[in-house]
Amino acid sequence: MIFIEVALDLPLNTLFDYQCDEATPDDIGRRVKVPFGRDEKVGVILNVKDHSTLPLDKIKKATTLWRDVPPLSEEILRLLHFTSHYYQHPLGPVVLHALPPALKKTNDWQAPKKRSKAINVAVTSAPQLNLEQRHACDEINQHDDEFRIWLLQGITGSGKTEVYLELVKQTLGRGKQVLILVPEINLTPLIEQRFQARFPATGMVSLHSGVGEKERAQRWIDVASGKIQIVLGTRLAIFAPLDHLGLIIIDEEHDSSYKQAEGMRYHARDLAIMRGQYNAIPVVLGSATPSLESWWNAKQGRYQLIKLTERAHQGATLPDIQLIKANLKHDSPTLSLEIIHAIEERLTKGQQSLIFINRRGFAPVLMCNQCQWLATCPDCQTRLVVHRRQQRLRCHHCNYQRPIDHHCRQCHSEDLTTLGEGTQKIEESLQELWPKARILRIDSDSLQSKSWATQIQDIHAGEVDILVGTQILIKGHDFPKLTLVAAINVDSALYSSDFRASERLFTQLLQAAGRAGRGSDKGQVLIETAFPQHPLFEALIDHDYQRFADNELEERRLFGFPPFCYQALLRGSATELSPLQQFMREAREALKRLSYEDITLFDVVAPTLHKIGNKYRLQLLLQCHSRPLLQQALSQWSDYLFSYAPHSINWVIDVDPIDC
Repeated sequence: MIFIEVALDLPLNTLFDYQCDEATPDDIGRRVKVPFGRDEKVGVILNVKDHSTLPLDKIKKATTLWRDVPPLSEEILRLLHFTSHYYQHPLGPVVLHALPPALKKTNDWQAPKKRSKAINVAVTSAPQLNLEQRHACDEINQHDDEFRIWLLQGITGSGKTEVYLELVKQTLGRGKQVLILVPEINLTPLIEQRFQARFPATGMVSLHSGVGEKERAQRWIDVASGKIQIVLGTRLAIFAPLDHLGLIIIDEEHDSSYKQAEGMRYHARDLAIMRGQYNAIPVVLGSATPSLESWWNAKQGRYQLIKLTERAHQGATLPDIQLIKANLKHDSPTLSLEIIHAIEERLTKGQQSLIFINRRGFAPVLMCNQCQWLATCPDCQTRLVVHRRQQRLRCHHCNYQRPIDHHCRQCHSEDLTTLGEGTQKIEESLQELWPKARILRIDSDSLQSKSWATQIQDIHAGEVDILVGTQILIKGHDFPKLTLVAAINVDSALYSSDFRASERLFTQLLQAAGRAGRGSDKGQVLIETAFPQHPLFEALIDHDYQRFADNELEERRLFGFPPFCYQALLRGSATELSPLQQFMREAREALKRLSYEDITLFDVVAPTLHKIGNKYRLQLLLQCHSRPLLQQALSQWSDYLFSYAPHSINWVIDVDPIDC
């Protein structure tokens, strides 16, 4: 008899034994269909053995062993085991997460009858690199056969992508594969076009959740079969089955999108570093504003720092940044006179402007002027956002929505007003000021109805005069005709209790500023703030990331925040508050009983949003100055939680949380 140990996508910290006489050690990593209760599930074989500790009458037979697609490689399985251990998540869900959804279904795999068409792009030749770009490529290529982490810190517009392209060229020349991660799905078509134009004869695919299920699975199979040399994708692509990996590039490495926000809360950047170590290959982290953790690692010599200090376009310089006073009165105009005059000047010159506001919708608040009632979500402790064009109130956390109220639900008055502004309100104000201007709003709402690639083409073709958008617009885009960026409503981040809020704000604003003046015309940046003397803005005006980062690191050292300690967060949620509170209290006491004196254990508290989607939420923070000691404690603690936690409680341990 032959038995197999199978990983299943279940929230249980165990593997499952099944009988499968046809299995051999070569089948480790393959998909298998097995009975489970009254259903059937797809799992992955992690071990083949000739005996089981379970009684034979308790062991069921596997239904189907599939050999139609390549198995998960030994290297990928090693990475998945590390991911499960480090992030304190059951191995089964971790392993199944590495498979595309279409390969987790219980029916036999059938290849798609039609494949998505490749993008037709004109072949381009490589431009001549400037001295800094050439130095960066030479430094990294000198160590192309060893594990090193390179932090490529280049100002916006310094040509980091051209460095990537040259590194990819050298890696392909050695017969190796390349993995490139980007933070947003919307960035993949643009970067994919640039790489296809440079490497037209090279097999390349993009892997992200926006690709159809069958197409994504077929691309995964093509990668596993060795037909693909370049994989471009979002965080899920970190598990792409590349057997001859020679280089990993993480673009915009600072971006929080690399951290999974639900379920298994892994960080793709950190897993990329582990994967680079397994394969003894270079890992390149690129950003104009590196995360403070990466910057600190570079200062400590763990990462190799390479700087790009000049813009790549000949004659292009960094834009001038000017602070303008924010008007805090509710009845004040949406846009200040300084911004209006600056936009008018660009319209006259035939140049483009960008209004950056990181809030979609029309207005964040609907209020009654008589009794101060606010329209709130019935399932969350948050306000409903006004989407006036659709005449809807929407919750941006649980997607609850209803028609806009025309009378107060408390005093029945019809004297309702909106407070604040979002992208839709800014767009409407711009249309009133310049009826003939070509205005394009870009946020997650507008991208649901229009092709992002088409909109990008319109911008580059000069068919757009004014852009209005959220952070989607400020990540990695190069618009040569854009010379003005205006950032409004930015001060709210300064009130946040999250110690990372200042870092996120500085990064957003410097990235937004970097969109201006990337061509031959000088750029200008206007930022509305009520706190012009804040050290953050003083560093921003000078485009001085290093000054900001060093000041912020000193503050974190004083308060004992990462990267000067290591953190983990127990997040719990439930539909009833009382059982959740009891679970979190008992979980805290269980950790105290483990007697780890060097671990600081905080009180159980509610996060900023105490209730989302009709579920109450609580969290428990712990931190330690030793990562191994914290991991040891978490492993013991999670064993207890798996055995004790009631089924009514959803819980997860978030290791290295990015929001506390």
